[in-house]
Amino acid sequence: MLIPLLLIALAVPPDASLAPVTEILHGETFVDENRWLEGLESESPAVRDWTSLQLERTRAALDVLPCRDRIADTLEPLMKLPSIGTPVMAGPFLFYSERSGNQNQPVLKLQKGTEASSRSTARTLFDPNAMDVKGLLSLDWWTPTLDGTLLAFGTSKSGSEMSELRVLDTQSGAMKPDVITGKVNFEGWTPSKDGFLYSALRNPKDPYSREIRFHILGSDPATDRLLMKQTNPTEIPFGGMSRDGRWLILGLSRGWQANDLSVGDFQAWRAGTSDPVMTPIATGLPARFSPIGFDGSHMYLYTTFQASNARLVRVDLHNPAQANWKDLIPERRDEVLESVELVKGGMIGSYTRHVCSRLERFDRDGQSQGDIPLPGLGTAGLSTDEDHSDAFLSYTSYDSPRSIMYIASLPEPKPVSWWEPKVPVDLTQLTVEQVRVASKDGTMVPIFMVRRKDLKPHGDNPCVLYGYGGFNASMSPSFNPTIIPWVEAGGIYAVANLRGGGEYGEAWHEAGMLDRKQNVFDDFYACAEWLIANKWTQSSQLAVMGGSNGGLLTGVAITQRPELFAAAICGVPLLDMLRYQQFLLAKYWVPEYGSSEKPEQFQWLRAYSPYHNIKKNTKYPAVLLTAGENDSRVHPLHARKMTARLQATNASDPNANPVLLWVDRDSGHGQGKPLALRIRDQVDQWSFLMWRTGLCNRFAQGSTSESAPAR
Repeated sequence: MLIPLLLIALAVPPDASLAPVTEILHGETFVDENRWLEGLESESPAVRDWTSLQLERTRAALDVLPCRDRIADTLEPLMKLPSIGTPVMAGPFLFYSERSGNQNQPVLKLQKGTEASSRSTARTLFDPNAMDVKGLLSLDWWTPTLDGTLLAFGTSKSGSEMSELRVLDTQSGAMKPDVITGKVNFEGWTPSKDGFLYSALRNPKDPYSREIRFHILGSDPATDRLLMKQTNPTEIPFGGMSRDGRWLILGLSRGWQANDLSVGDFQAWRAGTSDPVMTPIATGLPARFSPIGFDGSHMYLYTTFQASNARLVRVDLHNPAQANWKDLIPERRDEVLESVELVKGGMIGSYTRHVCSRLERFDRDGQSQGDIPLPGLGTAGLSTDEDHSDAFLSYTSYDSPRSIMYIASLPEPKPVSWWEPKVPVDLTQLTVEQVRVASKDGTMVPIFMVRRKDLKPHGDNPCVLYGYGGFNASMSPSFNPTIIPWVEAGGIYAVANLRGGGEYGEAWHEAGMLDRKQNVFDDFYACAEWLIANKWTQSSQLAVMGGSNGGLLTGVAITQRPELFAAAICGVPLLDMLRYQQFLLAKYWVPEYGSSEKPEQFQWLRAYSPYHNIKKNTKYPAVLLTAGENDSRVHPLHARKMTARLQATNASDPNANPVLLWVDRDSGHGQGKPLALRIRDQVDQWSFLMWRTGLCNRFAQGSTSESAPAR
């Protein structure tokens, strides 16, 4: 099916400031004909007009697809499934987010007691939907006091993630006068509830101006005392305090693999007027150090220091030298310790083994007390409190919607259902399979495949391969309702657990960053080639999909291996890797990617930068690029410039394999988007993928037979 598309004039506007830019980087000459597209629409009428034409072209292509209406009809009830966040215990109260099927944004609720039956009497504490009928106001985070009587929370609008902090009295419902702006992160309440630590941008227009401050409730934020400020764009300050208010925590994060950490006497600092006196715990070490709790003068410290798969140590704060650290939960070679939670009289370790969760109980000395049973091979999360011996457990997998269970006694854990959604499809018809395939260098890379049970490997199945591969982020199993129309129609949904993620510990992450980033792409191609070699699909029916760092992944894939794929979704992507660090907060990512400003790192980035590796007279697959005009992380320039250059050079038929761009003018990186826009985006993406892999007509006609589709 070919759809005639609106032609777009790609000539540069006559304004001389919009002409191509020539520059020399480390001896290589580059001509950037699209430098003028680096402005925002609010800054450049030319960018706005060009983008408007692109949006018209995209709508002309997608709105007429015959499968679109049926995808929308199938997706809408799935995306309107109600959801409840894992409850947080504070004193006698439970706090949790809840979204009914038709709400744009989740609301925050409070109930007294843990009984599931009490949900019907839960009170709404904050409803962003009532404050913005367009659904563009989102609740970014919230933290109650230990007794649950006060709540600090942050909100932002239009996906900007510029959180504003406010404080709510949970019993009266009254707002306190305290308001703090500047992309605020909350760092911890005092036990007396009279103040809190937070971090915020000193200058909201400078993403590298973060400061740690202490606020006394009811005081003017302009008088908040400073504890630490950012002095290096690639180092992010963070803070915290012990539960009893005795110990102050300060640190600097360097990328996603290392941080410094120090501890001091919070009460002494608060009573004085000088800077805090801090004791270094870790400085300049290539590892993560995360305090998870305190017991008097001892700190429980989660770390990857000398332990790629992580361990838990106890540090005597009066004798904090590393030689005195005591291993409580040593590193295990066959599974990754993801986190540790303190509970009344013990601890819970969350492990992953081959990407699936396992929960194990320990006493405070690190002696194992046995596992907490889980429903299957999936992803589990635990919500605990140091004063409680009960807990809430969330669980999900590719064929299991996220549900919440209650554990009344952690010493004798017997999870019982507390809440689960009713899904309007028969999930027993799906099967989930995990396989491991050899990458280019022999490294074994896991793939999850979700498909109908009756689907056979005859080599002619449409398939979407999803990946991320970066920032120590694990692509663990979770229920994704948006894949249901695709899988029901006979498509395969595959997720590759690539290096650069955290699936196998810090070593797995480091094997996919900086000068080793090509490993991520090679892993992705190995997964694609395995799917083809084992006759699950073929190149003409294989699509790739990813967002953010995953958008970089798909951008690299179509430029390095264009013959391997039929289509690509390139969501909110990084694509110009020679200039990425100059925009928004991207200097934070230099420890992960490197910077073209350094000659050696320029060579790494030049080798795979998608924008710079587009070649003339090359046939590229169909591509749908997306961006958010209000994105505070990845600038929309990447999607715009890539679109323009691909459209100008692509040797493919633009009607058969179009390059389409969608810039959402009311959103950012994806967070906080209202329901209607989320549904529209998913309908756009899945109809595009069905169109270019041969499923569209068949799905539109209501056929879900296993026979090979015709395009």
